[in-house]
Amino acid sequence: LISISGERLTLAALYGLLLQHTGSFAQRGQSSLVLWMLGMAQLLPVLMFSPFAGAWVDRRNLKRVMVVSDTLRALLVVLVPACYLATHSVWPVNLLVFLLFTCNVVFLPAKSAITPEIVPPDQLLLANALLAGAGVAGTVVAVVGGWVVDHWGWAPALYINGVTYLVSVVSLLLIRYRPVAHAAAQEQRVSARGYLHEVAEGWRLVRSTPALVLALTALGAVWAGGGVAHVTATQHIARAAGALAGTERMMALMAVVGVGSALGIWWLNARGRHYPRHAVLAVGLVLAASGLACFAVSTRFAVFAAAALLIGLGAAPAFVLPETMLQQGTGTRQRGRVFSARDFLMRLLLLGGQTMAGIATPLIGTRSTLLLAAGFIVVAALGALWLGRRASAPGTPATA
Repeated sequence: LISISGERLTLAALYGLLLQHTGSFAQRGQSSLVLWMLGMAQLLPVLMFSPFAGAWVDRRNLKRVMVVSDTLRALLVVLVPACYLATHSVWPVNLLVFLLFTCNVVFLPAKSAITPEIVPPDQLLLANALLAGAGVAGTVVAVVGGWVVDHWGWAPALYINGVTYLVSVVSLLLIRYRPVAHAAAQEQRVSARGYLHEVAEGWRLVRSTPALVLALTALGAVWAGGGVAHVTATQHIARAAGALAGTERMMALMAVVGVGSALGIWWLNARGRHYPRHAVLAVGLVLAASGLACFAVSTRFAVFAAAALLIGLGAAPAFVLPETMLQQGTGTRQRGRVFSARDFLMRLLLLGGQTMAGIATPLIGTRSTLLLAAGFIVVAALGALWLGRRASAPGTPATA
């Protein structure tokens, strides 16, 4: 929860920095460019390193990987204000963001891989729901971050963020964890050829397991839609707000998405677990697409809030069920590679969404671009239904 809250605060602070740098996104072309550059700084580390990082994570103490990553992130976020204030350029900021997300390349698969090792199998869905709930709480915390950015400035927000990462380090050190399998693997020497073989083995597992393909399809639709929203919905909301544009409104909408996600997670844990996974995922994607379409056709903040609630509700199954399906479909020394592959594919789709939005928004406007993204998510929902009916996943139940 602490680490996730720090990530949300980072995004709020960076948004505030860009808002100041571009004059509240007054120029459409420049605004799309700087938002795209920030997205690239977040995505490139994953695209460059994730395909190969998973095999390294599988050979390491997962807890230690997470502790070192959060320590480095604490240092990097506090360097952002100094670099920007010294240069008044977004280029050094993007370099630091690149390094920050390089730490994420190993932190995120380690976080996902460690969960089945410290949680009993029959409680895995509940654990992932609680982790998703922590993400929701972190989003709600982002509202406070938006207030901090608007009233204190984005630089103090980043200093506070550095402290949250250090608190996360202390919390991680308190977790009881015995890295038996990983410690044994670390003792084995491996050649470069053997390491590449392990990397390829992980990708073959992802490609050949139907349940994993279904999970990644549903999750990928949400990530691609999020890429469009990052570039296009941000500008759509800011222009609709006019003189009232600010970080608080954006963070408030993120909090509403969090509330919708919390409701979706509660329903999934209470009732949704008894329904076929592919059906739950497909219905959720349709709800998320409907919310995105509502964003597109309105300029009223009340409608934005209702749409944000619908998006959160629909996206919730895609953040909980695929995580569980990937964990259940892989072994202890395979999970690092599988989750690294997941991170690579999701960021690739996010990049595709951001790039498409960066090109389309200046040409056809925010409304048409958002409607195109909603249509893509509906197509993905139909694909999830088709994959679910075809998938035969031995050892993986049809329901949660």
